[in-house]
Amino acid sequence: MSSAKVLSVNLARPRVEPEYTKSAGFRTGIDKRPAAGPVRVAAPGPKGTADSGLEGDFIGDKVHHGGDDQAVYAFAREDLDRWAEVLGRELPAGAFGENLTTAGVDVNDARIGERWRIGPDLVIEATSPRIPCRTFAGWLGERGWVRRFTQDAAPGAYFRVLTPGRIAAGDALEVVHRPDHEVSVAFFFRAVTTAPELRPRVGAAGSALHVEAREQARKWAAEGS
Repeated sequence: MSSAKVLSVNLARPRVEPEYTKSAGFRTGIDKRPAAGPVRVAAPGPKGTADSGLEGDFIGDKVHHGGDDQAVYAFAREDLDRWAEVLGRELPAGAFGENLTTAGVDVNDARIGERWRIGPDLVIEATSPRIPCRTFAGWLGERGWVRRFTQDAAPGAYFRVLTPGRIAAGDALEVVHRPDHEVSVAFFFRAVTTAPELRPRVGAAGSALHVEAREQARKWAAEGS
């Protein structure tokens, strides 16, 4: 894992996108571009009131995005390259709205509760997959995008911040803790979307699940018992 690193740290450029968002004048932060220098990352606060965990980033829909359990979103350069070939178009760092464009680590195989150290100080913990939405589909402008992304089941991961720090492009990424359970980011995503038979097993991730998922996992476990 010594070759794993962050290729790019990406921040939003707020856009008004009435064509595909909830209402005219809605501002979205999906258009993320590489930062010019180091970026401070810290827990932003409760969902509904906070932006992302990256200083200078922007969250437009605070009801569904941002907050402590969705402080950082990571997506692999390898998956961007795969999609670029499928779609026949360039996908620069930040094209999927990710804060961290990574290399050398399987983001989708990260276990819920897995911890990464990036740079000298930052420690983040995986909480959930990204669920595709209308804004994401509208931003890419690809027909049937939500369905295609869902079927691919390589959604990238959200993280909470355990130890704040400053990071920059090129920083080493190290997996410092990997939980002993099966609930990876991809497993969780499939349970929520295409493979409901997996739902009773999601609770194995325990308290590392993001807040909303903990209660849902308890319900799924009860239904499957």
